[in-house]
Amino acid sequence: MSALIFLLSLGTICRVTRFITKDVLAAGFRSRVADRFGEDSHPAYLITCGWCVSIWVAGAVTTLAHWAGGETWFQAGAMTLTLSYLTGLAANWLD
Repeated sequence: MSALIFLLSLGTICRVTRFITKDVLAAGFRSRVADRFGEDSHPAYLITCGWCVSIWVAGAVTTLAHWAGGETWFQAGAMTLTLSYLTGLAANWLD
């Protein structure tokens, strides 16, 4: 795996993990899980814990990067997610 694919995969993992655990757009999903299993349940904790979610996201992204890392569609999607994550970090830091 090249350094470029590794860094794009890292950015993708960070962005998808952040989306699942913190983003307002995924709040409905987190609420449904909490409603179904309970606020103090393991599934509810799982989807709000960045450490917990990232291992699953990393497994999926790493597998995809292994099989399709050299493909333009993978690199474009991963770059989009990585740039989105970096822009969010910069916006929070600059505000």
